[in-house]
Amino acid sequence: MALAEIINEDLKAAMKSGDSVKLNTIRSIRAQIIELSKRGTSTGISPEEETTILLSAVKKRKEAIEIYEKAGRKDLADQEKREFDIISSYLPKQISREEVEVIVKKIIKDVGATSFKDFGKVMPIAMKELKGQIDGKVIQEVVKNQLGE
Repeated sequence: MALAEIINEDLKAAMKSGDSVKLNTIRSIRAQIIELSKRGTSTGISPEEETTILLSAVKKRKEAIEIYEKAGRKDLADQEKREFDIISSYLPKQISREEVEVIVKKIIKDVGATSFKDFGKVMPIAMKELKGQIDGKVIQEVVKNQLGE
């Protein structure tokens, strides 16, 4: 089932349950999906584009949580955390740092990287392969460690 279909089903369920935070969060994701689908191509939205939409929304929530916590607004930070959790539930299963290390080692071997100078060869492949499964900062740290920064 495509993300848009899942979102529509969850939107109906949120309307019936009266959960306003979930309803508004799902509506915002649905609006982004609709906006992207009306861009003029007949191919529809790819799974990569769906993941990009979700990652963007998650990143915005993370930043908002940090800002609200620094400002001492626990109520708003809690709402952003709830939205973060809702959006994260649509992302692919998150993997551990250890799993990332194994994947990065394989990429380094496949590319033939030997030093930190090869960072530019390894990083794009790692980001593409791991997109949506773990934070990009973690991927970057692992690649740097593996190549011996």
